[in-house]
Amino acid sequence: MTAQSDGGAVPAPRALGLALERVRVLLERHRARAAGATSADAVAALPPVAVPSLDRLAQLFRLTPFESDVVLLCGGVELDAAFAAVVASIAGAERLPTFSVAFASLPGAHWSAATPASALRRWRLLDADFSRGLTAAPLRLDERVLHYLVGVDAPDARLAGMVEPVAGGGLLAPSQRALAERIAAVWSAGPAERAPLIQLSGDVGAEKVTIAAATCAVLGARLSLMYADAIPADPHAMASLARLWEREARLSGCVLLVDLGELELADATRNATVLRFLELLHAPVILAGRERRRLPRRAVLSYEVERPSSAEQADAWRAALGSHAAPLNGTIDRLVAQFRLGEQAITAAALEAVRCSPDPALLPEAVWSACRMQARPRLEDLAQRIAPHAGWDDLVLPEGQRAILRDITAQVRQRATVYECWGFGRPGSRGLGISALFAGASGTGKTTAAEVLATELQLDLYRIDLSAVVSKYIGETEKNLRRLFDAAEEGGAILLFDEADALFGKRSDVKDSHDRYANIEVSYLLQRMESYRGLAILTSNLKNALDSAFLRRIRFVVQFPFPDPAQRAEIWRRVFPRQTPILGLRPERLAQLDVTGGNIRNIALNAAFLAADDAAPVSMQYVLEAARGEYAKIEKPLTAAETTGWLDEVSCD
Repeated sequence: MTAQSDGGAVPAPRALGLALERVRVLLERHRARAAGATSADAVAALPPVAVPSLDRLAQLFRLTPFESDVVLLCGGVELDAAFAAVVASIAGAERLPTFSVAFASLPGAHWSAATPASALRRWRLLDADFSRGLTAAPLRLDERVLHYLVGVDAPDARLAGMVEPVAGGGLLAPSQRALAERIAAVWSAGPAERAPLIQLSGDVGAEKVTIAAATCAVLGARLSLMYADAIPADPHAMASLARLWEREARLSGCVLLVDLGELELADATRNATVLRFLELLHAPVILAGRERRRLPRRAVLSYEVERPSSAEQADAWRAALGSHAAPLNGTIDRLVAQFRLGEQAITAAALEAVRCSPDPALLPEAVWSACRMQARPRLEDLAQRIAPHAGWDDLVLPEGQRAILRDITAQVRQRATVYECWGFGRPGSRGLGISALFAGASGTGKTTAAEVLATELQLDLYRIDLSAVVSKYIGETEKNLRRLFDAAEEGGAILLFDEADALFGKRSDVKDSHDRYANIEVSYLLQRMESYRGLAILTSNLKNALDSAFLRRIRFVVQFPFPDPAQRAEIWRRVFPRQTPILGLRPERLAQLDVTGGNIRNIALNAAFLAADDAAPVSMQYVLEAARGEYAKIEKPLTAAETTGWLDEVSCD
């Protein structure tokens, strides 16, 4: 980098030294005049020297020549010991320059340079405590500006912890990259300080940051990220932060991305704080959030960020898998139909699958498992993942109920074909979510059936913790449910709402505000159930307790009956693992116990512990002892008819 003076090209460091020397000579002339020396005018002033960093600073903040000299005056104290000594000889005990010194020694002085509206003070190029007087206050060049003056690009330390740099280079689908280029074209059409705020909305999260980074890459700028919760509510602190960032944006050419995270529109106070901050900024800003915001005093362009289309996802899979894609035999179509992953997640899943599966025959299963892993982190803190182990052989149900469960698996598998290829999922279609109600008494196999579906479909099963979802605070329940459904969408996980009548109960007549908001929660659930791409299962002991609007929208209803003696006998035959030592167990006699499958499993487990403690195989005697304990727990009498023929020598009292 070079600078121009009357003598030709001058290297930038040398140019800065010459510029400081010129100001030092002006100071010495002032000192000589103040001392009454007649030879003061004989000290010749040097010609102005173009300093690239100073000229750029003057251009960015519209500094007058006098204000540029003030910057050199304050910077020289930090950079040159001889310069600092001259200033100290003039300033006295403070040993720092003041506006008084600047007005007396520098040419072109004007009083407006010292006002709060001046570029020096408005942009905080100088630090000073003006409580000691306007012209007598010692002046320091702001550290960020000093670094800029000497050609070092060091971000302002006061922004640390509030703003963080974002690395570019993330993968985007072609439609998302086209959006980044559209935004860049809009911003390129005018000056940065009048650039419209860009708003990226929609359910897609990480892709918004990548789109913003791609936009900056097109513009040759850098991206910095600020989370909405870092914005202070105090007006003075907010204004200070806004001015600090605006200055940083000009110095470094950075674009700010404000991430709203989980901030809801219902949080009026917090939203007002964020929007006020955005209106204070006169710099390129991108706002990322779920819903669109209105800024009355700033131009806004809003774009809905869509997930990659099915075709784009398929192309991303083929690109990520490379030569491994050809032998997958339709697996890619299944992946696209089930999972809604972005380019980065697809690439990560493909790399993990190829790394973990040296055998090509195992690659389809490895890719499927890698996709499930990609979607898990967002759900783990919202629901309990159940590792499914049950298969069709573990399910004892009448054939009619088993047929409905097979229909459910078929619809989950084939929904891409029916919705996308056959046109049932055209825009505007409603009721495309696949939902099922499992109704029946506790222990009749509802959760086991959900595990069977998860095993058959090779999907994750999550039990919804109602205590973590339902909140007494208005609007929080909908917020929690939204996070839950949005997280589940990526991996098409099976959601199991256990004892759903507590959450999906009948809507009540509106008698007060609590009733009104409770009904809003139910209505919101209805909407999400209809639009959820995966399978949502509700279990309830009391089918009649559910809201009728839910029942109309539920596609499948499976009634789990209380098991009859033949079904109970079948459960007893399957309840003990093969490796369990048994002796003389008679399932037809055990089926006399009038209990559900859940109780049978409890009795079998407790009998196994009793037998193991005696180092003996499980026999009718241990089952009888365990049955007595289970009946006492459920407060039900164990009748003689239920244990007739078990043990001739054991009393049934």
